[in-house]
Amino acid sequence: MNKTIRRTAVFTLLLVLSLLIRATWVQFYEGRALADSKNNRRNVMRQYAQPLGNIIVAGDAITGSKRTTGSDLAYKRTYKDGALYAAVTGYSSQVYGATQLEGVYRDLLDGTDTQLKNPLGVITNERAAPGDVVTTIDPDVQRAAYEALGSKKGAAVAIDPATGKILGVVSTPSYDPGTISGTNDGDAWRKLTEDGDKPLVNRALRQPLPPGSTFKLVVAAAALEDGLYASVDTRTDSPDPYTLPLTNRDLTNENPNAPCENASIRVALQYSCNNVFAKMAVDLGQDKVRAMAEKFGFNDTAQDVPVRAYESVYPSDMDKAQTALSGIGQFDVTATPLQMAMVSAAIANGGKLVSPHMVSRTSDAEGKVIEDYDSRAGTKEIVSSSTAGQLQSAMQTVVDQGTGTNARISGATVGGKTGTAQHGENNSQTPYAWFTSYAKSDTNGKEVAVAVIVEQSDAARSEVSGNGLAAPVAKAVMQAALKN
Repeated sequence: MNKTIRRTAVFTLLLVLSLLIRATWVQFYEGRALADSKNNRRNVMRQYAQPLGNIIVAGDAITGSKRTTGSDLAYKRTYKDGALYAAVTGYSSQVYGATQLEGVYRDLLDGTDTQLKNPLGVITNERAAPGDVVTTIDPDVQRAAYEALGSKKGAAVAIDPATGKILGVVSTPSYDPGTISGTNDGDAWRKLTEDGDKPLVNRALRQPLPPGSTFKLVVAAAALEDGLYASVDTRTDSPDPYTLPLTNRDLTNENPNAPCENASIRVALQYSCNNVFAKMAVDLGQDKVRAMAEKFGFNDTAQDVPVRAYESVYPSDMDKAQTALSGIGQFDVTATPLQMAMVSAAIANGGKLVSPHMVSRTSDAEGKVIEDYDSRAGTKEIVSSSTAGQLQSAMQTVVDQGTGTNARISGATVGGKTGTAQHGENNSQTPYAWFTSYAKSDTNGKEVAVAVIVEQSDAARSEVSGNGLAAPVAKAVMQAALKN
């Protein structure tokens, strides 16, 4: 064989080897990526080739599946009371993907989760029958929150303090997920995405906003745990007005006639005295306030319930004036309704926070439990039982004699804290109205913690307050949770 033929043969062999290597790479490495690509139509066809599993509330399915016609996608998702439960279910769309529980448990609901397969199915890669997601939601609590919020833009979260079960998650305005579940829903999708009120945003879990005076509970907890003040009835060192450190700006109170000068924590919560908690935050220092906030759940980037909630923030690197403003839930402090419900839940539960969760368990098609989230819920001590008891007492004073009287419930012990948070530069826009609370039935022992925010309503600006707008919503939710 001459040199030319030899070189040609070697070159040809190298080309063949290169093709084999490339084919192997595509098949065994890029193949999985191509198979899993969201642009792979076969995946969507497979997902909707059979009815999906269901999301369950109180034993009843609030989702379903409908046979389609004229499409290569055999089934599409349907919803019962879609707008009522949208903040829980999210949507499962043949075009726009899946969110909330529909997204978190997509593989379980479409039967591709490996936990659903028997040993033979794992070997053959045969698709299993889909599983179900059983929620902790109480339908009466959910409906009470939805109807009480009504046309208001806002959100509500209700938690059982003793178990961590989330009983209600509502965000308004809402939407019907069924209107965007098919392949020809472009008009409905554009209407939702272009709506300035953002109905697709889950305000209960995924829109942190300034919590205003509801955050004073966290500052009070830090002061009591630190020993800055011995009890909620100890007089504080709190001039009124309070001049913000390093400035000539006086921080005033909403009620200029309130007895806020040197007021105790109880009185300061009762009248929502800004001077007391701003000064208290400075006296404690931002590090101690942040440490307490983080014990309650602030600055947690992985708060899963199991839907990932957005982080509630207590900021760092503040000067003393900014620290003072943080003490009244302003400056760069933000919180979700979930977070503020967690604050009340921990206080109501003797200082212990049980991990909040809105899924009780997942199961296969035969009802066999795959994951039991109720039994896995962890508990951590946020404050001592003594501190929790004192804060409960002070919160009860807020409802009985203070700024939260609209939350009173006959036959129940109710504690709460109002908040009105500034919105816009120099508070130029309508303030946010907050209320966080807990209630315990005097007869059946049931209890609940609730947080409500009203971002916008038909009320005149002068009438916007936590007691006026948010407390009545919380009351309706608590009544539904406590009934026999």
